[in-house]
Amino acid sequence: MTQRRLIPNVLTIAGSDPSGGAGIQADLKTFSALGAYATSVITALTAQNTQGVRGVHPVPVEFIRLQLETLLDDVTIDAIKIGMVASREVAETIRDLLEARRPRWIVLDPVMVAKSGDVLVDAAGIAAVREVLVPLADLITPNLPEAAVLLGGPMPATRDEMLAMAPSLAALGAGSVLLKGGHLTTTSCPDLLIEDSRTSWIEGTRVNTSNLHGTGCTLSSAITAHLARGDTPINAITAAKHWLETALEKSRQLDVGHGQGPVHHFHRWW
Repeated sequence: MTQRRLIPNVLTIAGSDPSGGAGIQADLKTFSALGAYATSVITALTAQNTQGVRGVHPVPVEFIRLQLETLLDDVTIDAIKIGMVASREVAETIRDLLEARRPRWIVLDPVMVAKSGDVLVDAAGIAAVREVLVPLADLITPNLPEAAVLLGGPMPATRDEMLAMAPSLAALGAGSVLLKGGHLTTTSCPDLLIEDSRTSWIEGTRVNTSNLHGTGCTLSSAITAHLARGDTPINAITAAKHWLETALEKSRQLDVGHGQGPVHHFHRWW
């Protein structure tokens, strides 16, 4: 049996954020901060900053295929995080390549709406994520608005409504689901882990800050890094949430933009 590498290789397949707080840039920072070697395949270019998204330019599907094939021909990947995917053709390309050369872990962050409220993916893209990528994933990490979009229903407003949504989310076909409760109007940030027919609450502290740009990307990539390093899913999620809480608390040290700023990915080092 091949000995597991001390430093795992992880991959993000996602869109680019020029302001550095979300998307590919947030994923690369997170992987690096948490002791994993970061690689990337870009699915879309965006024109965005901390105040909003002004444009999205999808990368041609054949070039996405070429990026992914070229990387996997050379580098052994231990875990993959999938973020922004805007079309069924791209989703199917990713699925086909990863089914042929599947790593131990695939984490899907179903990115569909930016923190600013800007819609990033159209109805066809949403259907592709739900039907093609969700069944491929070992773990999906929707927030409450994303879960509502995936199921075509209202957004949960309470813990009980999150629990009521669990069977429908599980039926989408992912290995496990982390339903993130940050949009609840509560003093805490409870997340609901759905594994088979079991549910577990993973509690979190709500940090009083407006620097929330890229928190979803950052959490999913932190979970991916911990899984690649050998943690169990619940331990990976717990560790990632704790790290993100500190990154949010330390974000006041940064001065980036005039909108919702980024978290401090390198708070342990700077």
